[in-house]
Amino acid sequence: MKRLALLLSLVLLPAAAAQSNRQITALTLKHDEGTTTVKANPQRIVVMDEEALGWMFALGLGDRVVGLASSYLSPTDISGGKVKPALLKTGFYARGRLNNPSFVGSWTAPNLETILALRPDLIVRLTWDGNQNYDKLSKIAPTVGYQEGGPGFWQKGLRDLARVFGKQVQAEQIIKRAADANRADARKLLSAGVFKKYDKVVVLAPFSGGNTWAYSRVRLIDDLRALGFKDGLRLGTATLGIGAQISDEALLGIDQKTLVVLFPPGGQYNGADAFLKTPVGQRLQAQSVLYTPEAFSPYSGPLTSIRNSDEVTRLILDKLK
Repeated sequence: MKRLALLLSLVLLPAAAAQSNRQITALTLKHDEGTTTVKANPQRIVVMDEEALGWMFALGLGDRVVGLASSYLSPTDISGGKVKPALLKTGFYARGRLNNPSFVGSWTAPNLETILALRPDLIVRLTWDGNQNYDKLSKIAPTVGYQEGGPGFWQKGLRDLARVFGKQVQAEQIIKRAADANRADARKLLSAGVFKKYDKVVVLAPFSGGNTWAYSRVRLIDDLRALGFKDGLRLGTATLGIGAQISDEALLGIDQKTLVVLFPPGGQYNGADAFLKTPVGQRLQAQSVLYTPEAFSPYSGPLTSIRNSDEVTRLILDKLK
C-alpha cells in the first residue's frame, strides 16, 4: 500500500504543479449588462467615460488606454482625432499616464468606426437603464458595463478590472486608502465640533439652464455619509439610481442644521454661480460650501473619493473658522 501511495504521488505531483503554473488566459465577468469573457491582461483598452478611466488610473494602467469617450470634450479639444496633449496634463487627466488616446465620441454617441479602427482588446463603460450601443460595442471587442446606481458600483468595476489585469492587491490597497481617508477626515470633523452645527447634509448639483439635482447615491453623497453626516432630504424615486431633480420649494424647506454642499457638474454644465444668485441660493448661502471637482473628473471612484473627502473636509473646517 505504501508503495502504491508513493507511485500515485509521483504521478499526481507533476500534474498538480503544471496546473498551478498554468497561466490564466481568459476570465468571465458578470457585470450589469451581461456576462463577458475577457482575455487576461489586455493591452488595448477603450474607456467610454472618465469613471472607467479612473479605474485604469487607480491600477496604474492609463498608458493602455487607446480610446477615450467623454461628454466634457468639445471639438476644440481634439486635433487629428486625438485629445490635445495639453489637456492630458490638466485636471483629472493628469492623475495617470495617458499615451495620446484617440477621442471616440461621447458615452451616449460613440464613434463606432473609430473604436473599430483602434482594435481594442476590451471596452469598459458606465451604464444605466436605457443606455444603448452595448450590442454594437460587443461586436467590436469584449465590453463590460457597470450601473452607477448599483450597489458597490465603482468597487465592483475596479475589482473586476483588477482580476483581468492581475492587479487585485493594488485594487484592495486603493479601496482601503479611500476608506482610510474618510475615517481620518471624519475624526477631524468630529474633533472640530462640526456635527453640533451641521448634523445633516444634502448634495446639490446646479446645472446650467436652471435645473438643480439632489444626489442620493454615489455622487459625493456616499463620501459625506462616511464622514458622519445624516441625510438632510428625503428624495422620491431616483433617476438613474443616483438622484432627482428638486424644486425650489423643497430647497427652501432645508433646515439650518443641514449643510448644503454645492457640487456642480463639470465644464459647460456648471451652473453654480447662477444658482447662488437666485433667491434660493441666497437663502442657503450661509450654510453652503461650494465644492468644485477637478476638470474632467469622474463623479466617483477611488481617486475621486479620496479627493472628495479631503477637499470637502477642508472647505467645511474653513467655513467654521
